[in-house]
Amino acid sequence: MKSFTVAAVILALIATPTLAQGRRGGGGDDRKTEKKPQIDEKAYKAALDRIPEPKEKYDPWGVTKPAADPAKRPK
Repeated sequence: MKSFTVAAVILALIATPTLAQGRRGGGGDDRKTEKKPQIDEKAYKAALDRIPEPKEKYDPWGVTKPAADPAKRPK
């Protein structure tokens, strides 16, 4: 009987925080949904076309590799 009482107390202590969270937050469905801006594909493609092409190819590992020509070495 003593073990049953201990188990009931442990379950009550575990369930208490869960009940408190449910009462405080209410329901998630009552919140208003935010309006997301409509994506304008033509404006997106026009913006991409305005980006200039690089003159030379970017090398992300260029700093870690020794340069063949010391004049091209980034500072």
